[in-house]
Amino acid sequence: MPLRIPEDFGTNRSGEPNKEYCGFCYRNGDFAARISMDEMILHCVDFLDEWNADNGLNLTKEEAITLMKEHFPKFKRWANKKATEDEYNLLS
Repeated sequence: MPLRIPEDFGTNRSGEPNKEYCGFCYRNGDFAARISMDEMILHCVDFLDEWNADNGLNLTKEEAITLMKEHFPKFKRWANKKATEDEYNLLS
């Protein structure tokens, strides 16, 4: 999720913008949903057509999932977490 305009950013408990998370994921200092990384990837791939159109791309679902599986583990939300049984290999 590109964070370009104030409405894109999540919010801290204080109401101030959070520069690390988007408004869909993070509100009032907490995550909007308890969701595994793989569940988030499956959710995000639902918006692939919009993403492709906005970015002049033509990624397939499989290509997008592969890219997300490479990049999402680097995101702060998941970077320091070990996979749980529920999260492990949902997309293998």
